[in-house]
Amino acid sequence: EPTVRTELMEQIPPIAIFLQESRPKFPTAFFEYLMPIVVRYLTDVNNQVRKAGQEALLILLEQDLVAQSDIENKVCPILLDLSAPDSDDEYKVEAVNIICKMASMLSRTTVEHMLLPRFCELCSDGKLFQVRKICAANFGDVCNAVGQEATERLLIPKFFELCSDSVWGMRKACAECFMAVSYTTSPEVRRSKLSPLFISLISDTCRWVRQAAFQSLGPFISTFANPSSAGLYIREDGTLSIRPPAQDVNSNSCQPSNNVTVMSSSSNAA
Repeated sequence: EPTVRTELMEQIPPIAIFLQESRPKFPTAFFEYLMPIVVRYLTDVNNQVRKAGQEALLILLEQDLVAQSDIENKVCPILLDLSAPDSDDEYKVEAVNIICKMASMLSRTTVEHMLLPRFCELCSDGKLFQVRKICAANFGDVCNAVGQEATERLLIPKFFELCSDSVWGMRKACAECFMAVSYTTSPEVRRSKLSPLFISLISDTCRWVRQAAFQSLGPFISTFANPSSAGLYIREDGTLSIRPPAQDVNSNSCQPSNNVTVMSSSSNAA
């Protein structure tokens, strides 16, 4: 009965936390019994059961309850199978969504060696625009997960593809995450490659793409600033924030924020 399996999945995280806290008494219970169930339910025939399994997996990863060996030997292989070119469309969309959400929770080595090649393939998926849309929406998070070298070598070419995608929603998603992508690259790449690319988005034929680009203009410009002197930094969630200087906090800390707000307002008026 699918409802029973769904309910079971919802109970897995609290049980796993209990086993972790009581590890001397149950040293291998989670790895031997619970983790195989979570992995198996990622391919369940019932959509609701799969979603419950995916949510349970993300909670376990977020709580750092899954061993590195299980991630590399059990979780990643099944996600790679589900996101393969010949996989069922529904399974593929779900798998790429999980891959993108997992990227920020795993080690850089695991993401780069096991998931990044498949992510790059999915960015060019010509069959399902939903897959490309998920990749575009999470592009900044993946860049942040793998770092500057892999971003510039492997991801920037894919970002160029997505920024010129025939579906306007893809280009809009790229405009929205432009600051996060730029922050991961070197100043030279920002200047020589990303700046012309941003100009193409801000001049896009679609009104919604242009609006999203104008709203990202201030944050994108901020990535050119020296964080130590400008007081700008990127939080863990990928959002731009301001670290006010010790002196004259009230007058200085608001000015950059006001500039971004004015830029966004002018774009909306346009």
